[in-house]
Amino acid sequence: MRIRTLSIGKTNVEYVRQGLEEFNSRISKYCKYEWDEIPDVKNRAKLPKNDLKVEEAKLILKRLVPNERLILLDEGGRNLSSVKFASWLSDAVNLQAKDVCFVIGGAYGFSQELYDRSEMKISLSPMTFNHQLIRLIFAEQLYRGFTIIRGEPYHHG
Repeated sequence: MRIRTLSIGKTNVEYVRQGLEEFNSRISKYCKYEWDEIPDVKNRAKLPKNDLKVEEAKLILKRLVPNERLILLDEGGRNLSSVKFASWLSDAVNLQAKDVCFVIGGAYGFSQELYDRSEMKISLSPMTFNHQLIRLIFAEQLYRGFTIIRGEPYHHG
């Protein structure tokens, strides 16, 4: 099974990029893992919000693999503790039937087409974070999930 994370836009904050490199390296010890950045939509500042979400969806959908489980990181998603996320992740890994693709969208969220195509939405917090920082938060939680599954001491829950 392979796990991927797609994110809209380039990671342009240096400490976030460094943190992603560190956590992505750690995650790769547990599974086939990759982080894929999708370039921003051209002329995005001139587009209405809904049009921008539709254009971003087109870019995301082009990158999806058939039968890949699409999980959206979305403020309206399910709130899972780190332990519950690890349990979900363990089930996903043990099924090994489908690859998993987590998606971090743009500033305005996702188009209806992506919501319809997704298997699940996960909220990382009731708080709002910028789209640079949420990348690092998610990478850390994915790593934490694997350490919980393996019973490693990283998580002190």
